[in-house]
Amino acid sequence: QVQLLESGGGLVQAGGSLRLSCAASGRTISGDAVAWFRQAPGKEREFVSGLDWNSRTYYADSVKGRFTISRDNAKNTVYLQMNSLKAEDTAVYYCSSRERGYYSGDSKNYENWGQGTQVTVSS
Repeated sequence: QVQLLESGGGLVQAGGSLRLSCAASGRTISGDAVAWFRQAPGKEREFVSGLDWNSRTYYADSVKGRFTISRDNAKNTVYLQMNSLKAEDTAVYYCSSRERGYYSGDSKNYENWGQGTQVTVSS
C-alpha cells in the first residue's frame, strides 16, 4: 500500500510562489498516475493538476500557466510548483495516486491520498 505525505504549504502573499512536495512510500509510484486536488472551505474538492505514467501533464484552467507538476522517480516524489499565487488559490492541497497510470480528473478514481497541506494566499 502507498503512503503519501505532502509538505511545502504555508502562508504567502499574492503573487508569490510555493512548491508542494508529495513523498511516496510503500512502493514506487513511477508508473502511477498522480494528481493534486484542492479543497477550499465550503467548496468541493477540485482537480488542480495531473501527471500520467508517461509524464503527460494536465491542468485545471484556473492554474494553467501558473502551476507546474513534475515527478522525481529516484526520490519517489511528486511536486507542484505554484507561481503567481492568488487569494483564490487558498485551500488544502491533496496529493493522490492511482496504480492504473492513465490520467483522470475525477478524485473518485484515485485510491491513495495524502493528509493534505494548507496553502493560504493573502491579498
